[in-house]
Amino acid sequence: MARRIVKNDIVKVISGAKKGTTGKVVAVLPKKDGVLIEGLGVRHRHFKPSQLNPTGGHKDIHTPVPMGKVALVIDEKTGKTSRVGYKKAEGTKSRIAVQAKNKEIK
Repeated sequence: MARRIVKNDIVKVISGAKKGTTGKVVAVLPKKDGVLIEGLGVRHRHFKPSQLNPTGGHKDIHTPVPMGKVALVIDEKTGKTSRVGYKKAEGTKSRIAVQAKNKEIK
């Protein structure tokens, strides 16, 4: 199955605490049904001391945003979003923006 949101797309969060923020997709996680968005979902994780890391410590980790909470941005200046559809032509499958009168997505 083809993905509606792919790496390097610009997306907008449409629900939740971060509603309205936009960012670039760093990675798509199909098994978790989520996307990693640049600058969003960064959490601070603390680690207990262990034999491998005797001092312990902390690092920033990226947590995914659910795929259903993001929409593809088709016009970066206005921030207009669209659902994504598909069109088959000459044996190739391409993504189209439904709200932009089926305009093909780069």
